[in-house]
Amino acid sequence: MTVRDAVVLGLGIHGSASVLELANRGLDVVGVEQFGAAHSRGSSHGATRMIRRAYPHPVWNALVERAYLGWDRWALAAGRSFVETTGGLYAHRGAQSLQGGRSAPVEPGDLVDVAPSFRPPTDHGVVHDPDAGVIDAAGALAYAHSAARARGAELRFDEAVEGWTIDDGIVTVHTSSGTIRTRRLVLAGGAWASRLVPSAARFFEVWRIVTLTVPAGQAVAQPPALGCFSVDLPEGLVFGLPEASGSGAKVGIDAGPVWDPDVPVAAPTEAETLHLAGLLRSYVPGIDTTGGEAVACLYTMTPDKRFVVGALPGSPEILIAAACSGHGFKFGPAIGEAVADLVTQVARPDLDFLSPARMEALV
Repeated sequence: MTVRDAVVLGLGIHGSASVLELANRGLDVVGVEQFGAAHSRGSSHGATRMIRRAYPHPVWNALVERAYLGWDRWALAAGRSFVETTGGLYAHRGAQSLQGGRSAPVEPGDLVDVAPSFRPPTDHGVVHDPDAGVIDAAGALAYAHSAARARGAELRFDEAVEGWTIDDGIVTVHTSSGTIRTRRLVLAGGAWASRLVPSAARFFEVWRIVTLTVPAGQAVAQPPALGCFSVDLPEGLVFGLPEASGSGAKVGIDAGPVWDPDVPVAAPTEAETLHLAGLLRSYVPGIDTTGGEAVACLYTMTPDKRFVVGALPGSPEILIAAACSGHGFKFGPAIGEAVADLVTQVARPDLDFLSPARMEALV
């Protein structure tokens, strides 16, 4: 049986980016996904996502830079951009901690010049990130799939993984369609990370999150009147995106109940929809939320809200790229590049802060 260079389990944005970046290097790679190509059971579906340089700790800065460069690299290859720069305003209680890039505090009186549609709480400080923007998430995921295939990668959808074994450095992956032998196995299962790495199940927690997207065509929601934003509240971080990529403004809260990913995500309730609509109207006065569409998705959280990227301790044949913790989509090309580096044994000490070794220390 042929031994493949790499098999990637899970074809959300991180798994798909990994397949693409591996194929770009000429490796023989297979991607396996338990659901269809456009499924809504995980965290990578939907029209738009936010990208920003403003981050709470400088340890992220190098990876953020690689993310921006990665999106530029994909845009050059695709002949189209996936990122629309809109700027961003991030409102916080207490002392601000966001840094990175050109982000800096902005005085309340200057907000109207930066994004006149945004009205944060008057007792919050605000940080402005001029490089923040909106990613065409649906377009990016579709591009990753098509470009990976064009470069020789094999993508298998609706194929469940049943387990794997390691023998003399070769991994045999057992799926509902048979077996695949590979030198490296990449676990990019998102919400199913705890199923793929049972020994670290306590490290991953899956949340059900609801977002609301309102009808497009509203000047109050379009850049430069409105950019990306967030508001730090006791109930969680409210995040918002302006109109972009043909999609209306979106709002959500990065908090929700723990959820079993094997159970289809429950549809948003009327109360959840009304609550999000009220929040959006309070921060973007004059926006019309009538006819807005609420959807639910899954966040896979870690205790420190950092991803897990690297080889599993004691099993160098197995790499993990998982747990976006609510802010992972923007890093898609950078995580794909990281996986490709690790598979081809390129040293990446900058990824130490995402090491799987911390899974035992933090649980």
